[in-house]
Amino acid sequence: MPCGHLTSIVAVEPTSFTGCEDCIPIGARWLHLRMCQSCGHVGCCNDSPNRHAAAHFDSTGHPVIQSFEPDEHWAWCYVDEQAVPDVGVDVDRFHH
Repeated sequence: MPCGHLTSIVAVEPTSFTGCEDCIPIGARWLHLRMCQSCGHVGCCNDSPNRHAAAHFDSTGHPVIQSFEPDEHWAWCYVDEQAVPDVGVDVDRFHH
């Protein structure tokens, strides 16, 4: 069944351009970054020790994230636990 949460996506700007905004203050490392498509929160992936993107979903209920890695164009809905179509956010423009 198609994801019904794509309507929650709004035009957002990333809240961090340098890395996981929750790892940076505690000096933690991350593997890959994800950006919330409801508010722009940038958190680390589920393969990172702190899983801040998933923690952001748990605390806010914001359902859709997009990869915040250069040249990656995919998104994920936490509620439906499924990949969703490219949400059309050009994250490459944030990477120089």
